[in-house]
Amino acid sequence: MNIDEFRAELETRLLIEKQYLTQEASAVDKQERLELLGKFNEKYKELIKRLANENGIDLNASYPSENSSDSENLSYEQIILGKTMSVYDRLSDELYEEITNI
Repeated sequence: MNIDEFRAELETRLLIEKQYLTQEASAVDKQERLELLGKFNEKYKELIKRLANENGIDLNASYPSENSSDSENLSYEQIILGKTMSVYDRLSDELYEEITNI
């Protein structure tokens, strides 16, 4: 699985989690709704680990660089976080809007 496929699968699973948390928000008080954002953050981290495990990716392993003379070797985890943070940011912003407007 390449990084773009990983990102797409992560986005799909995060969208499902966001929908679940939005439903959960209607059953809790305002303070607990904001705590759902922390739950979403934890789900993001868990899903990255789960997807990596499902696909045999060692998050601590060095990501193969296109330029072998690079002095900085990034891990798979760093690359994945960099490529997926925009998805997380967008969905967490949407979640915030949805739970604060209930």
